[in-house]
Amino acid sequence: MGHGGARGRAARRRRPGDADGRRNAAAIRQAGLGKPTLPVPGPRVTERLAPADIGRAAALLRGGGLVAFPTETVYGLGADARDAGAVAAVFAAKGRPSFNPLISHFPDAVAAFAEARADDRARALAARFWPGPLTLVLPRAAGSRIDPLVAAGLDTLAVRVPAHPLAQALLRQAGVPVAAPSANRSGGVSPTTAAHVLAGLDGRLAAVLDGGPCAVGLESTVLDLSGPVATLLRPGGVPREAVEALLGPVAVAGAHAGEAARPSPGMLLSHYAPGLPLRLDAAAVAADEALLAFGAPLPGAGAVWQLSEGGDVVEAASRLFAGLRWLDAEGARLGLRGIAAMPVPAAGLGVAINDRLARAAAPR
Repeated sequence: MGHGGARGRAARRRRPGDADGRRNAAAIRQAGLGKPTLPVPGPRVTERLAPADIGRAAALLRGGGLVAFPTETVYGLGADARDAGAVAAVFAAKGRPSFNPLISHFPDAVAAFAEARADDRARALAARFWPGPLTLVLPRAAGSRIDPLVAAGLDTLAVRVPAHPLAQALLRQAGVPVAAPSANRSGGVSPTTAAHVLAGLDGRLAAVLDGGPCAVGLESTVLDLSGPVATLLRPGGVPREAVEALLGPVAVAGAHAGEAARPSPGMLLSHYAPGLPLRLDAAAVAADEALLAFGAPLPGAGAVWQLSEGGDVVEAASRLFAGLRWLDAEGARLGLRGIAAMPVPAAGLGVAINDRLARAAAPR
């Protein structure tokens, strides 16, 4: 039997990732998120920091807080990309209805390529356009510290080295990779000033680092190099012609039907799904099934991954992709026939969790 079955409470106390879950929950509480049933917590004060306060902004990021900061393109809503609780808080603050991959920001190419595997094309582009408004989608490097939630469970990472001097200084002082979508509510216009950020997100993040207006005002170009053909996923601050002058012709991705997980912002593509069949809204579980639990776990499963014993959808979001991967591997090791997922309320980040579970359970 796996965790949570015949071993009862003692086994549940030793479930893999429980320590990480406690740390994530602590980070969520520290960030003021508590246990929301809506996409965002109650009102709190967002600090407006001047460039001289960059040490404060870096400390907030390291502590699991959300900090908006300027890049040469638009303001980003930053979180420590290693911290699943902080990354989940980004989705909550933006009110996103689904988990799409986020761009991770680094102070230089060396730091970026420690997390994502670069080939000759990536190195040439980095030498020419970094720091600058170009995002590269690359295979995840072995030993990468980036949390799976940043990549929406995919095996690729979207990485960028911004050119804005304040962003550069913040990334160096924070000393952590920073996942950051644009600092606006989902579906809103991307912000190019600190005032724009506060107009949409005041009270939803710890601080905004005011670096004045963004120079480009257009989001970064996104280029997928995870396969043999370089593919433009999103046009942006680096023109396609400039990329082709270095690489030769690149493919241009077309819009895909549906809302599957994206390899980066701006493009719909295939989503992560476990190898074992996934059954939703489980009210009971068999001994030859693994259980994705939310709240008090159903008895009798062959293996258990707890999303949130306390029923916290933000904590559950932070543990979703790691849990699916662990149950898939553990279930295969134990010879289980499938994964049963307990219901998650469709409120706040529960909407996004249910969206991703439905896609993972879809026939394929």
